[in-house]
Amino acid sequence: MSEFADVKLTDAPRFRDIDLRNPVFWKVRVRGAWVGEVEINGQIESLRINGVDVGPLVEAELDRRDPRRAKMRPTHVAGFHEAWAILQALWAETIQRARALPPEALHERVEDEWSFIETLRHLTMATDIWISRAVLGDPRPWHPLGLPFEEMEDHPEVPRDRDARPTLDEILAVRAERVATFQRVLDGLTEEQLASHTEPVEGPGYPPANRYPVAECLRTVLNEEWEHRLFAERDLALLEQSN
Repeated sequence: MSEFADVKLTDAPRFRDIDLRNPVFWKVRVRGAWVGEVEINGQIESLRINGVDVGPLVEAELDRRDPRRAKMRPTHVAGFHEAWAILQALWAETIQRARALPPEALHERVEDEWSFIETLRHLTMATDIWISRAVLGDPRPWHPLGLPFEEMEDHPEVPRDRDARPTLDEILAVRAERVATFQRVLDGLTEEQLASHTEPVEGPGYPPANRYPVAECLRTVLNEEWEHRLFAERDLALLEQSN
C-alpha cells in the first residue's frame, strides 16, 4: 500500500518480472526507457508513447475486434435497451459455460483475481451502488452477498463478507433481482430522465452524496457487466483446462 508522489527515479530502478495488480499511475513521465514484453490491462486515459496518445488507438482496436463493445456507450434510451439485451444474452452463455465446471471451481481464484462467484457478487453490488442507490435513491440497498470493489472503505453498515461461499444458484437468484431492477429502470426511462441528474443520497457506502448524470450511472453498470464478463470468460477458459 505504498504511495509514491513527487519522486524522481532516475537511473537506479530496474524492474524485472514484476506483478503490479490494481496500481494507479497518474501524471507519470518516463524518459529514455527501454520497454520490452510489457502487458497492461486496465482503463487507459491519455497514455502517450513516443509522443502518440495510444489510448484512442487501443479503444478503436477493441471496438473493431468486437463491435458490440461500442454499443456499451449508448446516448439514447433505445441504445441502452439494445446494450442491456446484448449483455443478458452474453451472460446467459457465460453462465451455461460455468455450470459445466465443478461447483468448487467457481470459487477458485485464477492468478488471485476474483473467482466466478465473487464476480457475480461484485456485479450485485455494482447495481446496488449505481441503480438502487444513486438512481432510485435507496440509501441502503445492500445485499449481504454483495461484494464491494477492493478500494472501497469498510463500513459496518455495508456488507463485505469475503468468506461467503454461496452456490451458483444462490448468487444467481440475487443477481436476477438486480437484473430485474435495472430492467424496470430502463422500461420507465425517458430521454428527459436520461439527460437529468440524480439527487444526493446520504448514508454509508458508495457513491458519496452528490448529483450524478443518470446516463453515466447506467453506463457504469453496462461497463461493469461487459468488462467483468470478459474477465470471467478468460478465467473460465483456464479453469476448464485444469478441471
